[in-house]
Amino acid sequence: MMNYKEHTIKVFAPATVANVACGFDVLGFALQAPGDTITITKTDTQVIEIIDIIGANSLSKNPTNNVVGVAVQTLLNELGSKQGLAIRIEKGVKPGSGVGSSAASSAAAVVAANVLLDAGFSNLDLVRFAMEGERLASGTAHADNVAPSIMGGFTLVRSYNPLDVIRLNTPNDLFCAVIHPQIEVKTADSRGVLQEHISLKNAVIQWGNVGGLVAGLFMNDYALIGRSLQDVVAEPLRSKLIPGFDVVKNAAMVAGALGCSISGSGPSIFALCKGKEIAEKCAKAISEVYENIGIPFKVYVSGINQEGAKVI
Repeated sequence: MMNYKEHTIKVFAPATVANVACGFDVLGFALQAPGDTITITKTDTQVIEIIDIIGANSLSKNPTNNVVGVAVQTLLNELGSKQGLAIRIEKGVKPGSGVGSSAASSAAAVVAANVLLDAGFSNLDLVRFAMEGERLASGTAHADNVAPSIMGGFTLVRSYNPLDVIRLNTPNDLFCAVIHPQIEVKTADSRGVLQEHISLKNAVIQWGNVGGLVAGLFMNDYALIGRSLQDVVAEPLRSKLIPGFDVVKNAAMVAGALGCSISGSGPSIFALCKGKEIAEKCAKAISEVYENIGIPFKVYVSGINQEGAKVI
């Protein structure tokens, strides 16, 4: 095995679907693709430098204004290190896509730094560091994207204070179709449409669905998973920001999806399915919606990525 303490390391971290309908800010799962790749090289400068960004010209190379720089600096601070690092970012996840663009970069960066510096931090520590990148990106240090991007599979954030993240079971035949209309919905804007308070009636519905989804995952009960993919808190408000959302959701359900909702803060929409064949059928159906509307899009069919961020 290569000794990564020597000089340079490269890490890939996957895109993610967060919220998973009912689990606002607490549930998420990792996709096989797309993803971001971060390369970190030790330097003698005692500062973090972002030397190149490929695939996203709008992102800042100033490490204090880039999620990668913020996340890695948080790790270095806790380690008590002033090790200089030169960072190269390759964006496979488009910013503002709703599939964890900032999270993939933050996750790959902290995993890379942890291995390169032989820091020995746990996955929970790495989630905590990457959350600071999320704080920069959206104003809130949420973990529902960074946790599955780092740990793989489905994750549940049981608590934020103290941070407690649980990796959930994933049924073997669970697949996902994700469509990304080529419009941008900023996370901060998408959070802005949410209400500060929800009714007791909706709260009861929502936490019943969270419990049902977690139980369905552990029981390999696809029907229960499908019944639980209901969001009465965020989707009714955020869906108004996504052209054609209701038509896409209906098309996915008609094509056989277990459930369909907004991925993260949008505009991407995901459909969970039993089996790759149904996922591909859903991808075709939802693609036709945006073809008819005339909005460019990208569509992905993916199993659940059980590995998470990895050295490549």
